[in-house]
Amino acid sequence: MDWKLLLTTFGAIFLVELGDKTQLATLSFATGKNAFLPVFIGSSVALVATSLLASVVGSTLTRVLPARWVHLGAGLLFIVIGALLVARNIRSA
Repeated sequence: MDWKLLLTTFGAIFLVELGDKTQLATLSFATGKNAFLPVFIGSSVALVATSLLASVVGSTLTRVLPARWVHLGAGLLFIVIGALLVARNIRSA
């Protein structure tokens, strides 16, 4: 087990998830009476499932593509999504 990678991954994901729309949706669902446990379990399982999917896809991609290409592709995807969001907000302002 690569503990440094585990802790780096935990720290990065924990920080980027703080205050994002997933956390805000979870907060909203948890406002109901006796909602803590089902909301906690549901949101935890959903996060684990999406993390599993991303891990499987990432490790599979690096079997057919160099890791550098996967990193560049992910970075470009973030840039494209960000540019689209900025363009949409400029048009609606």
